[in-house]
Amino acid sequence: MEPNDLPIVCIPLELPDEAAGELLRFLHNLTDTVERHYCAQLLRLAQAQRQQREPDVPLDLPESDPPF
Repeated sequence: MEPNDLPIVCIPLELPDEAAGELLRFLHNLTDTVERHYCAQLLRLAQAQRQQREPDVPLDLPESDPPF
């Protein structure tokens, strides 16, 4: 086994209930912190991905299209 074959994070196979809850709270806090720190970048990425998926939709519908 090479050094790079080892996982970066080692998760214990079993945790007491309280420790599992603490771990989950820590991960939520970490995720929130990362999202706040990189908010602008994440918004730009989401917008770019949305534009790639959705073709340009005209704002004005032709008169022949009936409304809903």
